[in-house]
Amino acid sequence: MSILDLKPEQPTDDEPIVATPVRSTAAQDVAAAARRPWHRRPGVWAAGASVILLMVAAAWLSYDWAESGNVVELSRLETTTVQRGDFVQDVAARGSVIAAVSPTLFATAAGTVHFLVHAGDHVSKGQLLAVVASPLLRNEYERQLATLKSMNAALAEERVKLREELLTSQQEADLDAVRMNAQLRELQRAQAAWKVHVISEQSYEGAYDTLSIARLKFEHARENAHLAQQQILLDLRTRTLARDAQALKVAELASRIDALHVRSPVTGLVADTAQRNTTYVPENAPLVTVVDLSGLAIQFQVAESLAGGIAAGVPAQITLGGQAVKGVVTDIAPSVQDGWVTGRLRFDGVPPPGLRQNEQASVRIILGAHHDVLYMDRGAYISPQTRFVYVVRGTQAVRVPVTLGAASISEIEILQGLQVGESVVISDPRKLHDAPTVKLSK
Repeated sequence: MSILDLKPEQPTDDEPIVATPVRSTAAQDVAAAARRPWHRRPGVWAAGASVILLMVAAAWLSYDWAESGNVVELSRLETTTVQRGDFVQDVAARGSVIAAVSPTLFATAAGTVHFLVHAGDHVSKGQLLAVVASPLLRNEYERQLATLKSMNAALAEERVKLREELLTSQQEADLDAVRMNAQLRELQRAQAAWKVHVISEQSYEGAYDTLSIARLKFEHARENAHLAQQQILLDLRTRTLARDAQALKVAELASRIDALHVRSPVTGLVADTAQRNTTYVPENAPLVTVVDLSGLAIQFQVAESLAGGIAAGVPAQITLGGQAVKGVVTDIAPSVQDGWVTGRLRFDGVPPPGLRQNEQASVRIILGAHHDVLYMDRGAYISPQTRFVYVVRGTQAVRVPVTLGAASISEIEILQGLQVGESVVISDPRKLHDAPTVKLSK
């Protein structure tokens, strides 16, 4: 077979030409109906609404998660209400009973101490407590006393000598006065004889000269006697002052020796003996402390930030064993130690019976009263230095700037920032993380 045999036969002119159909996918196609635009289809709207709801929910969850750290249960917070009325400013302090008079006695010289009492013994004023044996002080006293006696004897002898010198100078002046008077009488006789010319002119003039010489001797003798008297008095005063100085030294030594017999200055109780019995102690060493139980006081300590208005004369209330008594501040220390200021109170009246030294007491110092002011409970975390507080407003705690004034034990004055009836958080502000707004949950 050749390729010509494969060629289809050509139709003749008498036969019509029949078109052979071409194979296609027409049999598979189906006519589709007309479709709506995509934005008008119901499924698109439903899907869009779902997406929007999901986005809102995600945003709300994100915000709620971000703010979850600033949500605090209201039951965990302590709150108070701002009020208006009278406000008493006071300060709380811790105190203890002390003896207002508790002198400590010291050794006036080095020596061996011998105690006659023990700690806890009751003693009366003037009672002998201890004796200090000091041989050095005793020897010094004896030596100075001997010097004083020697000076007294020398002063007495000097007085006799000075009086003798004074008498001698006075005697010379008196003799010169007698001689002058004798020459005066001789001159008077010469004048009488010269009138009757029974003596020569030379003898008459010689009588004048003799009187002049006698007068000069008398005047000089009188001045010498006066100067001698002043010199004698000056020497006597100098020696007397030296003797008096020695007498003072001896009196001081005698006083120190007498002080070696240590006596109680008050009636009370022996609190402590600072040295062991029959031991050597140096000069000015403490020996024994005596407490006057009739003069008790309260020593208190107050925080430095609250001590500004405390001064002498401020009234106070003292609580001892559940019993409240009145007191008055007597002094306040000008210095601060470890953040505390120390002061002292006296009882305003008769103190309670049965008090013991170092007994603990509660002290309330009243600084003053304020009328018709805003105030609130202060809690443990509110002070006059506080500048911001949290105010409960609905379901939130809002951070509000405030100005606070006088403070008491349980309340504090409000100057600016709050109104009557507002609820203020007074618990630990660290729970609120210093946020401007905190959500509150129940």
